[in-house]
Amino acid sequence: MLNRFARAPLTRLLSPVAAVLLRLGVSPDAVTLVGTLGVVAGALLLYPAGHLLAGTLVITAFVFSDAVDGIMARTAGRSSAWGAFLDSTLDRFGDAAVFGGLVLWFTGGGQHRPTAVLALACLALGAIVPYARARAEGVGVRADVGIAERADRLVAVLVATACVGLGVPRAVLTAVLALLAVASLVTVAQRVLLVRRQVLAGASG
Repeated sequence: MLNRFARAPLTRLLSPVAAVLLRLGVSPDAVTLVGTLGVVAGALLLYPAGHLLAGTLVITAFVFSDAVDGIMARTAGRSSAWGAFLDSTLDRFGDAAVFGGLVLWFTGGGQHRPTAVLALACLALGAIVPYARARAEGVGVRADVGIAERADRLVAVLVATACVGLGVPRAVLTAVLALLAVASLVTVAQRVLLVRRQVLAGASG
């Protein structure tokens, strides 16, 4: 959902930043790598220490690089299969770090196992969702459906985590993680069923 409605305004907002980086000779791949390192560092250093708000602010700042690198590549005419592959692969590191950082906090100082288990479920399911699509494309069909896209999941967990960092009850984050886990599971099921229909239709045709 966010990919559809936020892409245009985000592109307008970040295009000047992309233009400056290109003039400085920075490559889109470098932005992708630095952004991922920033997200991973913010999540795995700050979340386990209980700095939920600070961690979210750091992560959010670096998450924008995910849009900047794409704008840079399109502006410079450098869009390529390599860039798309690198971006998608490094996204998995960032997502895993965010949910992994929450797992570490809630099994440590946060001391709330149900929230830790839900964060772990989101981590695992968040990896299966894109894998299902990639594997479908690998066998020649599509699996681009689902109610829990990456951007939606990331925004939801970051907003909820920041709110808890500001003093909102932990139950808010627990509930959001539960909803994300269910939505991710539904998305996996939607993709499996879509692939099954296409494969069976192809076999019968």
